[in-house]
Amino acid sequence: MRTENQIKSKINELALQKKSLVSRLEVARPESMVHDSLTAQLLRLEDMISMLEWVMNDPSGSYHL
Repeated sequence: MRTENQIKSKINELALQKKSLVSRLEVARPESMVHDSLTAQLLRLEDMISMLEWVMNDPSGSYHL
């Protein structure tokens, strides 16, 4: 199990990667394969950040109704 500081550190690391990807995406031609690849990478990063934020918010309750 990761500590809260480790999770926050990973979120910050991923946020920096996201910022870099967004910058690269802005200069890529929309019809290029590079643009498609960067978009896919950005979606994965956003998913990973969301998942880590979800862990930080300590979900509770039952998922089986």
